[in-house]
Amino acid sequence: MKPGETEPVRLEPIKLTEAERRKVQASAVKGLVHVLAAQAGMMLVAVVVSWGVAGVEAGASALLGALSCFVPNALFAARLLLGMVAGRPASPGRFLVGELVKLLASVALLVLVVYVAQAWLVWPALLFGLLMVLKGYVLLLMFGRLP
Repeated sequence: MKPGETEPVRLEPIKLTEAERRKVQASAVKGLVHVLAAQAGMMLVAVVVSWGVAGVEAGASALLGALSCFVPNALFAARLLLGMVAGRPASPGRFLVGELVKLLASVALLVLVVYVAQAWLVWPALLFGLLMVLKGYVLLLMFGRLP
């Protein structure tokens, strides 16, 4: 080895016992459920605040904005949970494809909402609902429940 060079790092795969694997899996399931619950809570807050401040159209706009993000997140979480229950090994490639599909579905739902509800849509409320769901993990941070 030449001076100034470091020895390459050799990484070994982590080997878990069955009990450790079940514990990690249970923690992951709990984390997914907490994130979805926090997002649902933030969606409810966004709808109530928008409705209270600016009326029914604003509340509906906030709901549609929140759902355009929440529904793909919930479906992706369900897919991850089903994969864990089925015992399929985790795959980074599958995860990234799922994230891409989730993102594209959110954009498609937003475009659909704008197209269908353009006559009465309240843009600030729509964006508020979307933002609240996207930041649902802040609720978990506040209560120390972040997995």
